Amino acid sequence: MRRSIMILSSCVLILSLAGLGGCGKSSIPGKRQVANVARPAAKVANVSQGEKKQEEKPQVYDYEARGRRDPFTSLIAIAKEKQKRKKKPNPLENFDVSEIKVTAIVWDANGYFALITLPDNKSYTIRQGMTLGLYGGKVVKITKDSVMVREQIRDYRGQLKTKDTTLKLREEGE
Repeated sequence: MRRSIMILSSCVLILSLAGLGGCGKSSIPGKRQVANVARPAAKVANVSQGEKKQEEKPQVYDYEARGRRDPFTSLIAIAKEKQKRKKKPNPLENFDVSEIKVTAIVWDANGYFALITLPDNKSYTIRQGMTLGLYGGKVVKITKDSVMVREQIRDYRGQLKTKDTTLKLREEGE
C-alpha cells in the first residue's frame, strides 16, 4: 500500500511540474500559456498583399532636437562651462581681472589714473569707466592705493551676479 501511494504521489508531482496538471495553469515560473484565438476568415480574405506589407513594418520613433537641449547632458555641467578666452581687439579684455597687477597710481585735476601690467608683461594706463577683464568688467573707482572693478558673472545656476574685485597697489618690496 505504501508503495502504491508513493508511486501515485510522485506521478502527480511530475505531472504538475511538467505543466500537464488538471488546472490548466503552468507551475513553471516565467512560462506563460497563450490561448489560441481564431481570427475571422472574412477579414483575412479581404486584405490585399500591399496592406499586409504596410502592417508588418514596425513603427520607428525618430527624435529631432530642433532647439531643445540634449536630455542626456547634465544641467550642472552646462552651467559650469567656463567662458573661453577669445582674442578681442582691446588687449585689456583678454585676461581675467585677478591676473592683472596695479603698478602705479597717479592723479591730476581730471582724476586718478592707474598703470597696470598684464600677464604678457605689457603695461597700460586705465581710468574710471574703462572696460577691463574677460567678463566685461568696468573700472568703478580708482583711489590712491587701489582699483575697484565690477563684473557681471554667471553663477552655477546661470544667473548673473555682480562681482567686485579690488586690485591693490603693489609696494616696492613685493
